[in-house]
Amino acid sequence: MTKLMDTARRFRDDEEGAAMVEYSILIGIIAGAAILAIVAIGGWVSGRFTGLCSVMGGAAVVKATGGACDASAGTGS
Repeated sequence: MTKLMDTARRFRDDEEGAAMVEYSILIGIIAGAAILAIVAIGGWVSGRFTGLCSVMGGAAVVKATGGACDASAGTGS
């Protein structure tokens, strides 16, 4: 019976599992923040490129060089 009680006390006092759970939650929060930042930056860059394409679409430089800008496909030459 004392062996069972000793095992229960050691299990109760062991904090390694709790630390691992805390680190896992922290890593999840950091990963989520990184994904949100990448998505936000991607949307900002896409908006800038679309605006640039619309401005350059009627420019004489694009017409003179034969370049094209397709904002919906995200390509330009």
